[in-house]
Amino acid sequence: MLVATLLPVTRGIESPAIWVAAAFAVVTAVAFLASRRGSLDRQLAAVVAGASSIAVVLLSGYALNQGIPVSIEVPGVRSSFSLVFAAFVTGGLAVSVAVADYFGIGLAGLKERTQRTTILSALGFGGLLAPQVGALVIALPVMAAVGELSRIQSVVVSQLGMALGTGVLVWWYLSVTGRDLSYIDLRRPTGRDLLLIAGGIFVIFGTLGAISLLFQATGVESSDHGTTQQAAENPEILLVLVPASILVIGPFEELLYRNIVQKSLYESFSRVGAILIGGVIFAIIHTQAYWTAGPGKVVASLAVIFGLALVLGTLYERTENLLVPALVHGVYNAVLFANLYFSYSV
Repeated sequence: MLVATLLPVTRGIESPAIWVAAAFAVVTAVAFLASRRGSLDRQLAAVVAGASSIAVVLLSGYALNQGIPVSIEVPGVRSSFSLVFAAFVTGGLAVSVAVADYFGIGLAGLKERTQRTTILSALGFGGLLAPQVGALVIALPVMAAVGELSRIQSVVVSQLGMALGTGVLVWWYLSVTGRDLSYIDLRRPTGRDLLLIAGGIFVIFGTLGAISLLFQATGVESSDHGTTQQAAENPEILLVLVPASILVIGPFEELLYRNIVQKSLYESFSRVGAILIGGVIFAIIHTQAYWTAGPGKVVASLAVIFGLALVLGTLYERTENLLVPALVHGVYNAVLFANLYFSYSV
C-alpha cells in the first residue's frame, strides 16, 4: 500500500487524493510497526491502522474514478497495471488485517476465515454461471419447438434460467455440506416483518439517494447496468423485468447471497462481519453487469451495490426470514425498471 501510493507521489502526480492517501498509508504502516515494537497498544494501533486504511481505500477509489490510474509497465511482460487500483485493493486487505489484530485473531483463525470466505466467494461467482446454464437448459428444447426466440422470449427464458440455475446451485451446496431445506429461512411474515419490509424499502431508496447526492457533490461518476443499455434499445423487456424482479431476481439472489452465503459466514465471523463480507462478495459479483465504462466508474457503481447489500444483509440478520430482504430487493429493482420504462417510453 505504501509503494502503490508513494510511487505516484515521487512521479510528480499532482492529485490531492493520492497525496493524502499516501499520508494515510504512512500512518497505517507506522501504527502497525509501533504495535509490533510494543510502543503502542495493540488495539489502539489497530483502530488507527484500520481507519487510515479505510481512508486509503476511499481516496484511491476516488482517484480512479477521476481518471488517475497511474499505470506502470510490468518488466518482461507486455502489460501494465494501475498503482492506484493496487492501493485500493491493498488498502482493503489492510483493513482486514487491522480488524483481525484488534480482535486478536491469530494465524489459525485467519486461515480458517480466509478458507471459508474463498469457498463462499466461489459459490457467489457460481451464481453468475448457474443461471446461464439454467437458461441454456430451458432454451434448447424451446428453440427446437418454436425456432429462434424473440427478445422478450429470451428475457423470459433467462429469468426462468436464473430460478432453475440458482435453485440447483443452492440445492447442491446444501447437499455437499450435509444440510437440508430446513436451512432456508422462509416463513410467513409477522407484523414486525411487514413493518421491516416497509421500512427496508424506505431505507434502501434513502441509501441510494444519499449515495447519489454524495456522488454529485464530489463529482464521482458511476457506470450504467448492462440492462440499462439493453433496455434503451428494447424498452419492452422492462415489462418482463418488473414482475421478474419480485418473483425471481429478488427471491433467488437473496436466497443465494443472504440465506446461503451470509448465513454460512456466521460460522466464522460475527454477525456484523458476515454482513460486511457478504456485502463485498455481492458487490464484486456485479462487476460484469456494470462493466460498461472504465474501472473508476465501475468501482463507484460497486460501492453503491455494497451499500444496498448492507441494508439487505441487516434486514435478513434482524429477521432471519428470507422473505423480508427478498421483497425489499424485488421491489427496489421493480421500481428502478419501471422508472426506466417510463423514461424510455416518453
